[in-house]
Amino acid sequence: MKADEIREFDEVEMSARLKELREERFKLRFKASMMELENPGTLRRVRRDIARLRTILRERELAKNA
Repeated sequence: MKADEIREFDEVEMSARLKELREERFKLRFKASMMELENPGTLRRVRRDIARLRTILRERELAKNA
């Protein structure tokens, strides 16, 4: 997911997507610990998407307070 795509979301969509990604990360971490993860790159992709979402949420929060 690109940052431009994320910026098009509203606050509700972003928080819902963040929740989905956190659940997915949990499942992937569990699979990784059991050595059942087919593609280790998916865990990395999910972590980065979570970071992008949190960064953009923080940008919006700072813009409101400024």
